[in-house]
Amino acid sequence: MRTRPATPDDLDPIFEIYEHEVLHGVATFDLDPFTPEERRAWFDRHGPPAHPVIVAQDGDTVVGWAALSPFSSKRAYARTAEVSVYVHKDHRGRGVGRALLGELIRLGRAGGLGVLLARIAAEQVPSLGLHLSLGFQHVGTMRRVGEKFGRVLDVELLDYQLDGERDGGSDRG
Repeated sequence: MRTRPATPDDLDPIFEIYEHEVLHGVATFDLDPFTPEERRAWFDRHGPPAHPVIVAQDGDTVVGWAALSPFSSKRAYARTAEVSVYVHKDHRGRGVGRALLGELIRLGRAGGLGVLLARIAAEQVPSLGLHLSLGFQHVGTMRRVGEKFGRVLDVELLDYQLDGERDGGSDRG
């Protein structure tokens, strides 16, 4: 297995993986699959250095994907990106997520970012464990913020300080 930058030709396998979670899981709080136009627009909003999309490929098959997305449209947040990591349901537990998240951390640092954020449904224990094992830290719990499949869900907020600060900055008097 190897990771590489995604191309527009990867959109079908990326969204096949994603739509499984849209329709059956809580790894995303999207409720409806993306149209082909929405898929392309999503892809076009990403790009190196700060907001790459990458895939994990086993042979000729895309088995997972990951992205760094802008946390906010406000320019003051430009140093912060949100991580997304998705692994095909038949390839979980094989190190695909670890490889993708590790590469996102490397790319975020290389792209000049200072902070990575992850929002993970509290019941997604394997995803929480993966992020924590690679150095993300728990920031807090956003209680009852999402609703999917008739259930109200908590979301855990985690961060990874790429620039080494833990106290929110050095401008404290």
